[in-house]
Amino acid sequence: MPQTPKILSKEELSTSEAKWVALRRIHWSDQEGKQRTWECAERTTRGSSGIDAVAILAILRSESNAFQPSTVIIEQYRPPVDKYVIGKPIHLTIKTVSSLTFYDVELPAAGLIDGGETPEQAAIRELEEETGFKAAKVLDSSPLQVSDPGMTTANMKLVAVDVPFPDKLEQSAQKLDPGEYITARIVELAKLSEELKEYEKKGFVIDARLSHFAIGIEMAERLRQSKL
Repeated sequence: MPQTPKILSKEELSTSEAKWVALRRIHWSDQEGKQRTWECAERTTRGSSGIDAVAILAILRSESNAFQPSTVIIEQYRPPVDKYVIGKPIHLTIKTVSSLTFYDVELPAAGLIDGGETPEQAAIRELEEETGFKAAKVLDSSPLQVSDPGMTTANMKLVAVDVPFPDKLEQSAQKLDPGEYITARIVELAKLSEELKEYEKKGFVIDARLSHFAIGIEMAERLRQSKL
């Protein structure tokens, strides 16, 4: 029976001891020529692709309309925030760093991009490993994105994939690595915003990218119905 994850202790970490990140002081000059400094966290695992992570937006659909268009989100404990986080198969770091302590909800994330592998290929592979779903094709691949540019150099790409089913929804077993504890859940796109609100009531933390996606769907529907 899995135990409840918890933080046992915290301590200062020097850059010389860190495996995945480093703290940097940036000296720069602003628009008026004034010299300034900035502090940030920098990922030290970035490869030749220049991309730190791949996020996956899986669109699940029935070719016979047996179920409403849906997506898959994941529940995962993140030590840095000491919570379970809710997200999509979207937070796949090229060098996975488990440093949050929240249970959060996220998009499925693609861990490492293998040698000679594109971000899109990594997204398809990681989606199947984390959720069991096999994507038929890539629908879209975003430009390079940053999540918190005032705090970290970390970047990512969002890859949307098509996961069609002839009829009813069928889910295969996950292929998780030892030590990975990820729960995949299917949510109708039209109900995603409400589902995330329910997660918040249960004490989960919502991944910002997933929340923004849900709000975008909700706003688009309200605009379509002229209910703003």
